[in-house]
Amino acid sequence: MGEADEAFVQALGHRPKLSITEDEGIPLIDLSPLSSPNGANTKHIDDLVVEIGNACKTWGFFQVINHGVPLEKRQKVEDAMRKFFAQPLEEKRKVRKDEKKAVGYYDNEHTKNVRDWKEVFDFVADKRILMAASHEPEDKEVPETFNQWPDYPPELRHKDAGALTVLAQDDVGGLEVKRKSDGEWVRVKPTPDAYIINVGDIIQVWSNDAYESVEHRVMVNSEKERFSIPFFFFPSHYTMVKPLDELTNEQNPAKYRAYSWGKFLTTRKGSNFKKLDVENVQIYHFRVQELADKLERALSINSK
Repeated sequence: MGEADEAFVQALGHRPKLSITEDEGIPLIDLSPLSSPNGANTKHIDDLVVEIGNACKTWGFFQVINHGVPLEKRQKVEDAMRKFFAQPLEEKRKVRKDEKKAVGYYDNEHTKNVRDWKEVFDFVADKRILMAASHEPEDKEVPETFNQWPDYPPELRHKDAGALTVLAQDDVGGLEVKRKSDGEWVRVKPTPDAYIINVGDIIQVWSNDAYESVEHRVMVNSEKERFSIPFFFFPSHYTMVKPLDELTNEQNPAKYRAYSWGKFLTTRKGSNFKKLDVENVQIYHFRVQELADKLERALSINSK
């Protein structure tokens, strides 16, 4: 067996263990009260809100069932996905994305400066995409780009716009979530026709850390291909992300400075295509405490 390409090698602290805890405690939430034929019951809706809130605080992840998404639509997307990725590499690369084309096919993506062992086809729900041209604050250019659609399969053009960040994974599974209580990695067992929902960084900032964006990863299966369909909900590029006013006060002051989502996303995407010499931008770079610590260190150095 040959040596692995160093581009794929994770740091020791990030490598998965051979034994993984399987799906203990990750909430499975029934959304049927939202689509009751007798109309929504206020108490049931209130209970559902509490259940989702607790899941976000405790895990940052949960699965939903009885969500109302027709199974045949999901199957249609999955069939198109498998047909597309089964094509020769040269066909898939005809719609390849790069630093100028924001969406399309890609097989050389990096996460936290380590190359991912995966292939991706990105597209957005809107017909056009507006993204900041660069991370520089004074650069006001917002170029427009569009989805790239392959000639085959044509079904891949079908899309359903949504309002949540959701993941559909196949029966191979492999998604692992870092449990907040003890830092243990927990495998999310595939549930038929369920969707996985997780809290992202923006919700963590909006909620002023009431809800946490937890670490997660995917374990490579050496015997089977794994397919998944994630939908990422992003705000508009001009959005300034900061803790919501309703959730901050003198006892619970804002823990983050406001930052431009468009600039943040453009900066993060820069590391998708190449390994950087430094860590890419993270939300903790905007924490108020981190700024205070930097100022304290600077004052300490100047006083010597």
